[in-house]
Amino acid sequence: MLDKLVGLAMLVAASAVFIYYSIWTLAMPFVDADHPLHSFFPPREWAIRIPVILILLGSAVLGSFLSIVMIRSNRKKAAKAKSAAAKKKA
Repeated sequence: MLDKLVGLAMLVAASAVFIYYSIWTLAMPFVDADHPLHSFFPPREWAIRIPVILILLGSAVLGSFLSIVMIRSNRKKAAKAKSAAAKKKA
């Protein structure tokens, strides 16, 4: 039950972010600059900066994770090879 609730909350959050970002990037350029609706949105240059920052952070985290996994895997292989060579020698 909890997993369905968490999934629903994530779906609602993702939908809200998508709708907000879509309105910000697609509709707001056609609204007059002095309209009060502009107070709900940050400046337009952040519509590009935020996704770029998120992509850079995500790729850095993913690259770090993959490099850690590869390093640990190589250490395990080296340890196995070393123990196999020691058993063969003895």
